[in-house]
Amino acid sequence: MVLLNGSNLSKSFMDETLFSGVSFNVDSSDKIGFVGVNGAGKSTLFKIIIGDDDYDDGEIFRSKSLKIGYLNQYSVNGSTKSIYDEVLSVFSDVMEIEAQLEEVRYDIENGGDVDALIRRQTHLQDLYAASDGFYYKSKVKSALMGLGFGEEEFGMCVDNLSGGQKTRVALAKILLSDANLLLLDEPTNHLDIDSTEWLEEFLKGYNGAFIVISHDRYFLDKVTNKTFELSAGHFRSYNGNYSAYAAQREIEKKSEERAYENTVREIERLEGIVEQQRRWNRERNYKIIDNKMKSIERLEKSLVQPVGDTENIRFAFKAASGGGQDVLVTEDLAKGFGSEPLFRHADLLIKKGEKVFLLGPNGCGKTTFLKIITGEYEPTEGFYKIGANISIGYYDQLRQNLNMNKTVIDEVWDEYPNMTQTQIRSALAVFLFRGEDVFKEIHKLSGGERARVELTKLMLKSVNFLIMDEPTNHLDIESLEALENALSSYDGTMLVVSHDRYFINKLADRVVYLTPNGLESHRDDYDSFSERSARVAEGKKESVGAADYKERKRLESLKRKMLSRFAKVEDEISKREEAIENLNAELEDPEAAADYVKACEITERIASTQEEIEKLMEEWESLQITIEESGYDI
Repeated sequence: MVLLNGSNLSKSFMDETLFSGVSFNVDSSDKIGFVGVNGAGKSTLFKIIIGDDDYDDGEIFRSKSLKIGYLNQYSVNGSTKSIYDEVLSVFSDVMEIEAQLEEVRYDIENGGDVDALIRRQTHLQDLYAASDGFYYKSKVKSALMGLGFGEEEFGMCVDNLSGGQKTRVALAKILLSDANLLLLDEPTNHLDIDSTEWLEEFLKGYNGAFIVISHDRYFLDKVTNKTFELSAGHFRSYNGNYSAYAAQREIEKKSEERAYENTVREIERLEGIVEQQRRWNRERNYKIIDNKMKSIERLEKSLVQPVGDTENIRFAFKAASGGGQDVLVTEDLAKGFGSEPLFRHADLLIKKGEKVFLLGPNGCGKTTFLKIITGEYEPTEGFYKIGANISIGYYDQLRQNLNMNKTVIDEVWDEYPNMTQTQIRSALAVFLFRGEDVFKEIHKLSGGERARVELTKLMLKSVNFLIMDEPTNHLDIESLEALENALSSYDGTMLVVSHDRYFINKLADRVVYLTPNGLESHRDDYDSFSERSARVAEGKKESVGAADYKERKRLESLKRKMLSRFAKVEDEISKREEAIENLNAELEDPEAAADYVKACEITERIASTQEEIEKLMEEWESLQITIEESGYDI
């Protein structure tokens, strides 16, 4: 059954056409992946489908049975409910039936018309069972835990959640709604690998249809049976998941290019004949010329220029020469806050040329581990050693290496002042910053654009050990593939944190998994690691369940201590800042200023207090980053 049909849809902004001639069908069993570069118009088409945005031409047919679930439709902003109650509200009809059953039960117990009441009770019970009334609470719990919420978080007020947590709450509501067509715009953005895999299983068993915009190719391969592509204003539909689409599209592109090149060559050949006949300038030549010109016109009308690839990033990382065989050694490395460790006993040896991926659930300390190695954090226990003649290039997922007040060109040029403007602009052009784009301020850039600035800086740096924290975040598929190709040919050493399983499979020599009690090393790619982990989990279900419970309790305790310490550090900073204000006020007193000894004493106290503030600020920043990485609310 056709749920949705679009016919020759077009959309323009000002004088620029975003897309035109977009036609598609969505059947009730379709599981559709929607791909295309950032800015191609995918989200705009979603808004047109739900009626939030107008279109210029074309038609949309919506089946009378169509019920759409769309993220913005289920906004949770301004909700004072708990996480659990907010998601439970999806089942308000079921809860109303429950309330009616309770009323009927009360009336039966208190002497009402028993026969009529029992008939009504039977009807309500049948309705309750048909609405999955016996299971809706367990569905809510399963969805929330699957999307990364612990039971201890169910009571948190939605208003106090981070943006990513609110998105996960909204996603849970959409998945549990009675919609028969889900429009999911980047649903995996705020999920770790475990939560993404839960979502995959949910969607594989989903009875309705869905269209999902995603740059997660592994996810698309798992859940889709059809692919939409929107590129350079042109729309295409393909049968099959992402990998099937990519193979079909490559064949199609080559065929289009060959047909185009052959037609152009034929036109050029005919034009050559026309030119030759004109030179001869005889009467019978004009008939030939007329004939050939008609052929040229016919070919030009049939000439279809291939939809060119959007401008792709093309770059390479070249490792600096030299460096020892042991690039990184960590022994018994640990980091904690107070008496509670985030992780400990982390032993790792990375050899020259290895491409190692560091995995683990959100909040386990992966970014913290990288920041210890780069010297930004001090370990609580253990030690690490960077090999001889090893130079590090660090890619920061939080973009803390970028000065938000600078322009793009100044951000890069200030780091490489010996390069000429032409060299800097050429490097930026590789990452699609051309013309006036180089004068954009960093704070006005999108997440993907900031990622490209960071990659430009890293490309220009002479290093032989790349440490990268979520380098694929905010990149579209074309940019992801360009990054993969560049890193595939990189002849240095890599340590990468990533949730992108397709990316991991393409590059990994080894996967290491961070646990509270150390690092587990697995040779080969993500799929091999996942299969081995699944076999181990199958054999140890009971012990794993107990371990999971202990781990949740440990993380709860760590979270409480971390947030408590964060608040205490803020309070200590405020107290010392107030103390400095009071000391400065003392200095301004003419009597104190005239007393040289007293003035020196006050000045020393100010300097000492300022040093204490600086140390507290370092701890405050360290705690803030770890809290943000863990998804906690401050």
